[in-house]
Amino acid sequence: MKHILRGPVAAGLWAVVVAGPAMAQQLPLPMGPHIAGTRLDIIATGEVAVVPDIATVGAGVVTQAESASAAMAENAGRMAATIAAIRKAGIADRDIQTTAINLSPQYKYADNQPPVITGYQASARVTVRFRDVKLAGRVLDSLVSAGANQIDGPTLSKDNAEPLTDQARERAVAAAKARAQLYARAAGLQVKRIVAISEGSVDAPMPRPMAMMMASQRGKEADSAIEAGEQKLAVSLSVTFELQ
Repeated sequence: MKHILRGPVAAGLWAVVVAGPAMAQQLPLPMGPHIAGTRLDIIATGEVAVVPDIATVGAGVVTQAESASAAMAENAGRMAATIAAIRKAGIADRDIQTTAINLSPQYKYADNQPPVITGYQASARVTVRFRDVKLAGRVLDSLVSAGANQIDGPTLSKDNAEPLTDQARERAVAAAKARAQLYARAAGLQVKRIVAISEGSVDAPMPRPMAMMMASQRGKEADSAIEAGEQKLAVSLSVTFELQ
């Protein structure tokens, strides 16, 4: 008799058990070590809570003028002031990167008439990486004061996340071994060994929250603020066991 057990067993976990030589002949298995007993494949996920300590924000300047040269000149001046404000705030050059410079004509459209160029729009953009998330809001305000009129982000991330990723890997292996023990007991078998381990993905979702405005009751000018919050760093493993 052929037996195949498939289905979710927990969030982030599923397993397939293949028993008997007849089934092995009809369902080719990946090349690997010879398995004399029952094969059990499990996908397990290990998670670790992380607090982001890096915020990456995009800052840009958009200008318009009647001529292309005037639009570019004004844009270059305002972008230079913006970058100067970034450096004055203590951001290192390695954390400032130009990502886009654009110049495009602006058109006026009329019925049954060819479009007419009315001026030009120039834009430039840099990405700024803040290694002190608490200071990011204050720097954003200084960028706007310096001439930036486009702000987007932040993207939050964790610097030097490898040690935490290793913790997630260890938890994924422990989860896979615990699930294998459960299946073995339910089937009246024992876990003999781990045949193979394959890392599927490392997922560290970092949301992009909107910058919040906070003002005192005395009516002071509001300051932008970025809250780092907490996210999950997850590692997915595929583990193959031999049961006997």
